[in-house]
Amino acid sequence: MAEPTNTPMPTAPPTPRSTSPAPAATRPSSTNLSLPKPIGFPTSALATATTIFATPLPVPGGPLGTKPIVLHIGDPIQYNPETYTEFTTQFDVVRPSAEERQRPAFMQALKEKRWGEFSAIFRPFWGTGGEMGNWDKELVDLLPDSVRVFASAGTGFDWADVKLLGERGILYCNGGLAAAEAVSDFAIAMIISTFRALPYCTSSAAAPSSFQTCHANATQRAHNLRGRVLGLVGLGNIGQRVAAKARAAFGMDVAYFDVERKPPALELRLGVRHTDSLEELLREADCVVLCTPAGAGCLVSRESLQWFKYGARLVNVARGSLVDEEALAEALEQGRVSCVALDVHAEEPNVNPRLLKFAGDRAMLTCHNAGGTVETHVGFEELAMRNIMAVLGGGEAVTPVNSAWLRSKAVS
Repeated sequence: MAEPTNTPMPTAPPTPRSTSPAPAATRPSSTNLSLPKPIGFPTSALATATTIFATPLPVPGGPLGTKPIVLHIGDPIQYNPETYTEFTTQFDVVRPSAEERQRPAFMQALKEKRWGEFSAIFRPFWGTGGEMGNWDKELVDLLPDSVRVFASAGTGFDWADVKLLGERGILYCNGGLAAAEAVSDFAIAMIISTFRALPYCTSSAAAPSSFQTCHANATQRAHNLRGRVLGLVGLGNIGQRVAAKARAAFGMDVAYFDVERKPPALELRLGVRHTDSLEELLREADCVVLCTPAGAGCLVSRESLQWFKYGARLVNVARGSLVDEEALAEALEQGRVSCVALDVHAEEPNVNPRLLKFAGDRAMLTCHNAGGTVETHVGFEELAMRNIMAVLGGGEAVTPVNSAWLRSKAVS
């Protein structure tokens, strides 16, 4: 699946190396908006976090100096100059050019150890820094043994073999915490669209005749959200925010299924209830929302679609690979699924042709936009730096995703 290009600001011109003081911050031009403060990253917790290494790691320096080297892939930072100043005080930052980030050139540079024995990989934006393609065995095997952390923008990590990285002793940290607010907002909009027939209502406004027809007929397709069962597949950072907003704003009855049941205190605080299986969840949900990693496999299949309540709705803000799109199109054609809202697709940037037939009627189809806000990118950038500073300082990462496979590089 192709990566989305959703960097909200124009990309900066490439510079071969970046070890200079932080550039001036880029701010939205509107005088009516101000960027939020960092979105709740537990920076205070970093100071007291339980150390996961025996001592602060003796990360090597390299040709740039005696400080640990960080390989920065992608555009220069744009939003957090104060943190970047702190970051560059601790590390030498090397940023390959766009040409060097193309896969053949990137692999050759790694073989040559062009960037020295770097200790971290830093990808602050989702729209750039992925030019070398998937981080599979071919690429990971070329990394120097000095690498200890890979901190990236983005919530999903199906483009990186995080198990292999962990087995190499490299902690992978994603940007899920930074994206959770934006994605959950978008999910709520999509949930509303499936209950209130918004694709039909918005497309019908284009001409007087369709306007009048919609005004007369849309009522029979629209329903209130209050009291309806919302079924969340996954209750991570995004799922928890969706649950909180759906209950507080719309009075929905929120149920969830997750491979790891959440603590009772969290369930009580969110007002959600756990189901013992995916089948149980799908059989009672009026609207199903996918907010789980791609590693879960295909969850909405021809078989599992038979578990959906007749006329139920589906929202996907996770990954297109979680859905058998041909089977879903068939379920829409049969009426088993009444409406869908899909932000992600199996073969991006291509959208399934059978699903496209329902656009503007029973399907809201968007372009992998759920996490794409300025505030999310402010958070991606900040969070990636915080993760690297924490890990290389001998502390605990803020958003690790592959701890279960991590081979320690602690020094005895």
